[in-house]
Amino acid sequence: MPTKPLDRLMFAQGGLCFFCSAALPKSEASVEHLVASSRAGSNSDDNCVACCKAMNALLGSMSLKEKIKVVLNQKGQFKCPNGTSNHPSKPTAKQPGKVKLVVDPPKAKLPKAAPVHASHSEVSPEIIIKVIENLRSRGNARPKHLSSLRATLAALASLKLTPSQVVYVLEQLQAVGKISIGSDEIVTYKL
Repeated sequence: MPTKPLDRLMFAQGGLCFFCSAALPKSEASVEHLVASSRAGSNSDDNCVACCKAMNALLGSMSLKEKIKVVLNQKGQFKCPNGTSNHPSKPTAKQPGKVKLVVDPPKAKLPKAAPVHASHSEVSPEIIIKVIENLRSRGNARPKHLSSLRATLAALASLKLTPSQVVYVLEQLQAVGKISIGSDEIVTYKL
């Protein structure tokens, strides 16, 4: 029996991602704690699953309730951040380097934003992860207002985001509970 946690989980899950049931190469796999370690979750196999690194980064330290909501919001057609999907009528196919919208967030949460067009809605998982890491690293210096956050994301030279991609990234961050935007356009972070 494999002894490393990731090896045990991969074996128990048949080499498939816990969330989308797609084949999960070990190089793309990580251990996701259902009850986050930061919320006193244990490292036991009962509390851990193997999933892609992008999914792990998006779920982060959300509560179990928040994680379940992200999955349930998929309405039976789970869309993995790595571009894989688990739908009974469609075969699972890997499309590395692309992220599809996880949930349809309410449009009211992003006031005055241009609609995201399909041609601009694809952003690599690495960009979402880099944005999360960048925002975490800012600590108390994170932008407090939606317009400031948009400007900050647009100004990240290493990401080279178009205005439509900035809106899409913001929608992704909202969809997975990393940020919430109040009616006064004040941004609250849950990183």
